[in-house]
Amino acid sequence: MMVLALALAGCGPLTLYHRPGVSVSRMQADSTECEVQALRDAPVANQVRQRPPIYFPGNRVCDGSGNCWVRPGYWAGGELYTVDVNRDLRARVTDMCMARRGYRPVSLPPCPGAVRAAVPARQTTVLPELTPKTCVIRYDGGGWQIVNPAAPKG
Repeated sequence: MMVLALALAGCGPLTLYHRPGVSVSRMQADSTECEVQALRDAPVANQVRQRPPIYFPGNRVCDGSGNCWVRPGYWAGGELYTVDVNRDLRARVTDMCMARRGYRPVSLPPCPGAVRAAVPARQTTVLPELTPKTCVIRYDGGGWQIVNPAAPKG
């Protein structure tokens, strides 16, 4: 889920699990298996909580004729919300499972326009070695291409 959610984030970095030489479909299958295991080991545990309400005390108001009255105080806020207390644990369990399979999480920046224009468009099917210049091109429909730009000659 983490990979999918972050992949759909759009124009920011692409965060995914990486192991050079592994097919993208294998990485996605491993990720799904680890997420299912994490869901078993750290199931959703929603708790309903309440934000603390704030009391705004009343105040005395007078008009120009000297007539005064007190506006009543009131409470605001105190909304209810739900939190999954196992969410962070589930993410750690997923990360540990993927690490046992040889993956590490990476975050790849978007490729600059010049790089995007210079490479033929094709989705990545096998995870390549990464370099400090590695970047990613995202395509409509959720696909992406990992690019290792060549060093400038000179």
